[in-house]
Amino acid sequence: MSSTVADLVARTLAAFDVLAVTAEPVSDELQYVTDLSTVWGARLRAVAAARGAEGSPAGADAAIDALEAETARVTDPHRAIDWLSTMPQVALAAFGEAA
Repeated sequence: MSSTVADLVARTLAAFDVLAVTAEPVSDELQYVTDLSTVWGARLRAVAAARGAEGSPAGADAAIDALEAETARVTDPHRAIDWLSTMPQVALAAFGEAA
């Protein structure tokens, strides 16, 4: 069964939320984490709103699988912050979107 763009965005946002929780212990970066969550979350939701019913682009399912797996390996809060700023861009590229 093929995924839709909305399915993949939902999975991306769930992985993103895990990263945000992992990053929470870095209290001096809390505003940055909040800002990243707000901006990238809105961008990803906009893609789902515009293209959600479309079938996933070629390779996007595998890309999101890989992003989820890599995100699950992140346990260091500082590394999670790094991933919060890059992971959505990789997902957007997989969807054929500009960051």
